[in-house]
Amino acid sequence: MQHRCPDCGVTMEEVKFGMDDAWNPYVNTGEKRTGLLGKLGMNERKDVTTVMCPECGLLRQYAEFEE
Repeated sequence: MQHRCPDCGVTMEEVKFGMDDAWNPYVNTGEKRTGLLGKLGMNERKDVTTVMCPECGLLRQYAEFEE
């Protein structure tokens, strides 16, 4: 999916987002996982994609949902 910068109107580009302590960002949806993990109280997690505007440098993060 392409995202457009709300300020510049150009297509934002996917970038690798990093942090010094090297953990991966994710979103916890609060929904129970399916199967045994859900029964153990584990919640669903979604990976996060980071995009950046090549004009102004605005960063946005989007949770990845299957279509």
